[in-house]
Amino acid sequence: MELLPLKTEEARLYYAEEAIKHRLGVRDLKHMISRKAYERREIANLELSSQSGVPFNAFKDPYLLDILDLKENYLEADLEKAIVAELEKFILEFGHGFSFVARQKRITFEGHGYVVDLLFFNRELRRLVAVELKLGEFKMEYKGQMEGYLRLLNRLERKEGEEQPIGIILCTGANRHMVELLEMDRAGIAVSEYWTELPSKERFENKLQEIMTEARERLERRGLHARGENPKRPLYFIEPKPDDYPDED
Repeated sequence: MELLPLKTEEARLYYAEEAIKHRLGVRDLKHMISRKAYERREIANLELSSQSGVPFNAFKDPYLLDILDLKENYLEADLEKAIVAELEKFILEFGHGFSFVARQKRITFEGHGYVVDLLFFNRELRRLVAVELKLGEFKMEYKGQMEGYLRLLNRLERKEGEEQPIGIILCTGANRHMVELLEMDRAGIAVSEYWTELPSKERFENKLQEIMTEARERLERRGLHARGENPKRPLYFIEPKPDDYPDED
């Protein structure tokens, strides 16, 4: 009954597979649909090129961190502490298959110390995932910082049988044109926005549609389809039921 109202076969199949794979109950499935997990995964996929070092279907964009209950004027350290305090909720929003490894992971190389904000291991991808948390818009220098971390992790922390580490930079503003220009995905780095408050239903849907439209326009300008041989079909948003947003009139 929850899947039938969805307007595309792709969305129905995605949520059906998620329900089967993770044994979701109706409440959890409705929660996933109301937070538009499929649409946000599609946005993240559209940011990837055919030469991407970031696996397809690995991340979402944006991430909804309203579950962390952050206060106004929070700092990056506050965000990090909130994530660790609500780690289970964060991992469920981040994606299935993630295991927490360390907070403020220190890596020492030739007498110099480097610190990764959060380090995870993904069992399905079989690789380490470094996460950097940033306030404000994405900046060019973040790429070099993350590339350095990934090289260190690859040399010093990667175990036999694992794939190369990948990274994700979470910003309050993704600056998507800069991300595209720097070809972040080819370096094995994803960049996603995070929202600490869930917008109203209408604003949420409009914002996602705006991000999707911009991503498609960038792909058309490049003359490429996301992931090459798999062009995306037009996206249609679900029509949420009244109880999906119980706090709204």
